[in-house]
Amino acid sequence: MSTVTTKDADDTKNHCAACGDSEDGGGSLKACTACNLVKYCNRTCQVAHRPAHKKACKKRLAELFDEKLFKQPPPNEDCPICYLRLPIETDQSMYQSCCGKMLCCGCVYAHAVAAADTEKFKCVFCRFEGLSSDAENIERIKKRVEANDAWAMYNLGTCYRLGMMGLRQDHAKALELYHKSAKLGNNIAHHNLSDCYQTGDIGEKDTRKATYHRQLGAMAGNVQARYNLGCAEGNAGNMDRANKHWMISANDGFDFAMKEVQKGYKNGLVTKDDHVKTVRAYGNSIDEMKSNDRDRYARYKPGRRVNFSANKN
Repeated sequence: MSTVTTKDADDTKNHCAACGDSEDGGGSLKACTACNLVKYCNRTCQVAHRPAHKKACKKRLAELFDEKLFKQPPPNEDCPICYLRLPIETDQSMYQSCCGKMLCCGCVYAHAVAAADTEKFKCVFCRFEGLSSDAENIERIKKRVEANDAWAMYNLGTCYRLGMMGLRQDHAKALELYHKSAKLGNNIAHHNLSDCYQTGDIGEKDTRKATYHRQLGAMAGNVQARYNLGCAEGNAGNMDRANKHWMISANDGFDFAMKEVQKGYKNGLVTKDDHVKTVRAYGNSIDEMKSNDRDRYARYKPGRRVNFSANKN
């Protein structure tokens, strides 16, 4: 059987990379499902050409993965009350177990301060009655889990992980819920899974799984996971990749990543053009997440998460 090179196959897309047969002869060629660089007329030809194609295939796979990995992800969704982008800090947003909405703490705080006593503990979004106990909150969250709510799964998993709200600590259940939430696209669940596998604090220690979930979390928009990828690349001496990660994270308003980009610029590792673009994007993201109500909440309870509707008593 004659063999053509990968380059030849690239030049003639309608020829089998192994035997040279073309689609013009009536046969149907199928592309390599991994890299899509070459085509084959059958499985036998693909297996025969594998030794010659393997290196190019793996290289192209890595290139395709990096294209996805280093693509700027979409920003956080907007708060459904103020229509401003939700903060990137997890303790500045609040999950509502009644309607499944994620609200910024600024809106929740503004409502708690301004509403009449009879309205103060109702959900700001759906106006459902406030919670009377942790047990009631857990029941609501479990109903949302049954409805395939990724945030509910994440929150219930955290309760099991820490033994909160009357639940007995159950690390296996926590991991199960984190995985379900992550499969539905929750980037914070991916980030938490990466931490769990990195430290082994609630299960097996597995650095490959930690990296896997960190990458998925970063691609889904988690700025902390993205920052951590940059740190890992930096520790490995891959400063070009590290700064790419930090610039993406800084673009979404993550302060620690912005500081690393500043260091990279001072040390000549980040170009002037990239630095200017990152500073501009960082500032725009900060502005898009800023509001007077959020500032007032931060001054009221800085660094703490307060559920104003958690208990009416």
